[in-house]
Amino acid sequence: MNSKKVILTGDRPTGPLHIGHYVGSLRKRVALQHEYRQYVLIADMQALTDNAGNPKKVRDNVLEVALDYLAVGLDPLQNTIVIQSLVPELAELTMYYLNLVTLARLQRNPTVKDEMKQKGFANNVPAGFLTYPVSQAADITAFKTKYVPVGEDQLPMIEQTNEIVDKFNSLYGGEILLRCEPLLSDVTRLPGTDGQGKMGKSTDNAIFLKETQKSLREKVRMMYTDPLHIKASDPGHLEGNTVFDYLDAFDLDKIGLEEIKAHYRKGGLGDSKVKERLFSILDQELLPIRIKRQEFEKDLGEVTAMLKKGSEAAREVAGQTLSEVRKALLLDY
Repeated sequence: MNSKKVILTGDRPTGPLHIGHYVGSLRKRVALQHEYRQYVLIADMQALTDNAGNPKKVRDNVLEVALDYLAVGLDPLQNTIVIQSLVPELAELTMYYLNLVTLARLQRNPTVKDEMKQKGFANNVPAGFLTYPVSQAADITAFKTKYVPVGEDQLPMIEQTNEIVDKFNSLYGGEILLRCEPLLSDVTRLPGTDGQGKMGKSTDNAIFLKETQKSLREKVRMMYTDPLHIKASDPGHLEGNTVFDYLDAFDLDKIGLEEIKAHYRKGGLGDSKVKERLFSILDQELLPIRIKRQEFEKDLGEVTAMLKKGSEAAREVAGQTLSEVRKALLLDY
């Protein structure tokens, strides 16, 4: 029996992954993959909660996300990479858990409230979107997950999962479901290249892991800096300056970076010079990812087979949890 503690993580396949995902989560997953038993979920069912009218977008991006996983170094021999919809046990667990959550509690979830506001749902929120924290609870509990890597904005999801776990165990006896703990990211979320909020797949303000050198250079060239820094001789501001936010995340020469910051604040350093430094650093970081991705793209059939194999393995584990849940609910006919 595998004695390693379980981590569950994943992404919605609504587009290729970007460097915000990379610094916020992907690098950490690669670092943890040998220490933990790690399930990496491509959450296509969850992606449909606000993309029901465009299932092709979700379908096409399942492979995009899988290619990004492999390109950054997630080893399918060390991780179980899963397509959510290929594990129907997760949907059945969600159905049972919905009976343990009130509508008022779902509406109070601050993460969901913020996302509903961002997406402009108002009173027209799809029921699937409102209840996706319950679907996440099914994902987490199905694999007996101990740790879930999240940012602070996702902590309400962990709280809601543990509420479901506690209520289920209290009603039906024993320790059937396991409580989970967050693994908080130690990286500040990268803003969009336009300086407008977080980087997004659909807001045209993201640098993707698969960027060509040409497109990367153009995106860095267009990045938002300090609107008051008109001439190189003008003193510049670092606050809200996306170029320096990205340098903080990627530049390993911290002493040199502090010197550049001091020079920029004082004046005499143009934005183009700072952007050239950032481009060079990002290009060096993304080059091996780009090369590996191109290699995996040559055999998409093999990538698909890997996803199916991982999903089948996940079904076995989720099926065991579902059997325990059915027995507790007296549904083990």
